[in-house]
Amino acid sequence: MKEYIRRYFMLRRHNMKVAIKKAKMSKMCYAFLAPYAIIFALFYILPVITSIFYSFTYYNILESPKFVGLQNYINLILQDDVFLIGVKNTFVIAVITGPLGYIASFLFAWLINELPRWVRTIAVVVFYAPSIAGNAYVIFSIFFRGDAYGYVNAALMNMGIINSPILWLTDPDYMLPICMLVILWMSLGTGFLSFVAGLQGVDRAQYEAGYVDGIRNRWQELWYITLPNMKPMLLFGAVMSITQSFGVCDVTMALCGYPSTDYAARTVVTHLFDYGYSRFEMGYASAIATLLFLIMILCNKAIQSMLRRVGT
Repeated sequence: MKEYIRRYFMLRRHNMKVAIKKAKMSKMCYAFLAPYAIIFALFYILPVITSIFYSFTYYNILESPKFVGLQNYINLILQDDVFLIGVKNTFVIAVITGPLGYIASFLFAWLINELPRWVRTIAVVVFYAPSIAGNAYVIFSIFFRGDAYGYVNAALMNMGIINSPILWLTDPDYMLPICMLVILWMSLGTGFLSFVAGLQGVDRAQYEAGYVDGIRNRWQELWYITLPNMKPMLLFGAVMSITQSFGVCDVTMALCGYPSTDYAARTVVTHLFDYGYSRFEMGYASAIATLLFLIMILCNKAIQSMLRRVGT
């Protein structure tokens, strides 16, 4: 046993020396990576750590933070009914728009990949445009206006389906479905571009080898060749899809108002915006952000464990 322990520590010392030697030899590489590492630490890691710290305090910007322990989390979960409504709405949006947007992004990328090069370029621009158009979702506020001049109401009244205009963006029964429709329309974002790039990077020789090995149709080709070669892109697309679906705020606020009727379009990020930028209760807002951060990490881990099984 003593001999085993001695060899273990000797091996660790040897590995440490090798790692230090490699680091010294690669110091120029670390020098080039340093600017990005510093910026990433300052603008990503440090804010997360700061938010976690403030989540255990009462902090209203004007006064020094006061440590309150888990009180913010207790109030969130046990006393804040509006937050629970936001959690429910956020999960509904994430469960519906996340997978649908992810699958749609991949399917559109897969179909576009079969087009000629110049057609493919135009199609990528057309499908990607809504996600970079900024306030493009405001167009839907015109379509779903609550009077007879809204395009949807006018069309339904002309067809005799309804007799009077529907208040699409103020009626709690319609607000969340319309928001999800707009979110799906805007879901072809960065993940879509990564899928397009990943499909272009698959070696064509693998498809030829697959046909020799017994692949007989495009679905087998997709499952056994395309998807295993695109695992990094699939994981990246999953992370982006989860981040977008859990981070919904602008669409609901722009279409349904702030606050929305009966909080029917309230999301976790909207609740965070309310306490952080309207009430300036930064400690409470940090607790909301920390819970959302943990939920997103858990969902990312679950999705990544599922995607690792693709093609196996």
